[in-house]
Amino acid sequence: MRNLPLHYQILIALIAGTILGFLFNPGEIVLENLSLTISRSESGYQVIEEPVEQDPKTFPFKDRAELLARYPELKSVFGEGDLAQPVTVEVTRRSLHIVDTAKQVELNYQRSVDRKIIVSSYTAASGEELAKKYPQWAADYQTYGTGISQKVMAISKWVGDLFLRLLKMITIPLIVTSLITGIASLGNATRFGALFSRTILYYLSTSLLAIFTGIFVVNLIRPGIGAVLPGGSGSLSSGRESVGSIFLDMIDRLIPTNIIHSLGEGEFLSIISFSMLTGIFIILVGGKHAKVLTDIFQAGFEVMMRMTMFIISLAPIGVLAFMVYAVSSQGLEIFKTLAWYMVAVFLALLIHAVVILPCLLKFVAHRSPLEFARAMSPALMTAFSTASSNGTLPLTMSCVEENAKISNEVSSFVLPLGATVNMDGTALYEAVAVLFIAQAYTGVVMPLSDQLLVAITALLASIGAAGIPHAGLVMMAIVLQAVGLPLEAQGVIIAVDRVLDMCRTSVNVWSDACGCAVIERYR
Repeated sequence: MRNLPLHYQILIALIAGTILGFLFNPGEIVLENLSLTISRSESGYQVIEEPVEQDPKTFPFKDRAELLARYPELKSVFGEGDLAQPVTVEVTRRSLHIVDTAKQVELNYQRSVDRKIIVSSYTAASGEELAKKYPQWAADYQTYGTGISQKVMAISKWVGDLFLRLLKMITIPLIVTSLITGIASLGNATRFGALFSRTILYYLSTSLLAIFTGIFVVNLIRPGIGAVLPGGSGSLSSGRESVGSIFLDMIDRLIPTNIIHSLGEGEFLSIISFSMLTGIFIILVGGKHAKVLTDIFQAGFEVMMRMTMFIISLAPIGVLAFMVYAVSSQGLEIFKTLAWYMVAVFLALLIHAVVILPCLLKFVAHRSPLEFARAMSPALMTAFSTASSNGTLPLTMSCVEENAKISNEVSSFVLPLGATVNMDGTALYEAVAVLFIAQAYTGVVMPLSDQLLVAITALLASIGAAGIPHAGLVMMAIVLQAVGLPLEAQGVIIAVDRVLDMCRTSVNVWSDACGCAVIERYR
């Protein structure tokens, strides 16, 4: 296998990891259905659980807060209603899905309460801590959470994370040295201005195309109509986050107060802006000082690229481990619940990745989309398995320069910038997810004015999104707040986010690579 080209090695690892993941997927653990009787007692509240064909269990609670802490599903069912009189609630299709990542145990509990789907997640550092923090799950974890599937899941996640840590280890040194070298090698600030303006124009154009593709698809399919999410139903309200405040926050993060702190914390917007300014002022200083600094950063870049090639040779192992974990840790039942939502995201990403971006390659960059995709295949498959565009950056740079034959002058500037500010897949996903939540929450299609607000907010949020797994979920909170939607509505879609994250990260990396081809054509 070592004699095979790298993209074939990664493809084999991708397929093998998927197969092994399915073999070790523990699946949904279906529990007995319950009948809950809730009534007021002398000491507070009393809940009687009556599992099918089992003796009832009685639980006393001193107040409503304690009751809802134990049964959070009652909040959406009863709201602030009076529980003085006995009320019976049917809890059907109860299931558990337990994920062990070696460093954290996560127990997802899904059930249907009066035909409303409720999902709760319980996390702890270990199985013992989970049983201590949530004693109601101690017996279930002991029964279902200690098998061979959980051990395989934990080991594969650990191995995959080691590979990702290696990639992240060189990402920041690679960004700094490549950006400074790329800008300094331009020779004058005018060439930098032309390269920068074309790159930003490309990024804004493709991100907006991605967002409007997502909005078109979600309005066409309407996956949220008839769906039920946590948080109940209601109407849109004025948001707490304005577009102006999001934009100003992004500008603030462009200017580091302490570049050493930014380097240590991985604040990519700050690192990129400082590196760009350093490259520009090396040009402006000129003379022997500029030559000395350029040679130093060029030497650092060469060392980082050599280290990158070594780490890339380990990619098949990392991809295999990530795919085993990704497939084995997914509960399949939740995919049925969110099938139409996933179809909307997949279809929108597919249109952007195989129609819009290839058209730009063909008619703007004058390159063959198929040949370019073949050249980028190792980076795309690695991005898919790791769900990290920042982590994939070293491999993306290698593929663009070595396979696609794009100059280092372009790749060293376009790719580090794109890994932070060009998130086509993330922007598209946020727009689709928010409109889906709005449809499920209100029962109607969001007005056009609010959809335009979602588009603008999703664009700004995607620029600030970190290139790490699940970063889109963090930024989605900003978009939800902008249109006044409940943050808890993310509760259900989190269950399928890993698979969607893998797909949108591949689109992010694919768009960055296509950007290199376009900029190379007109430099």
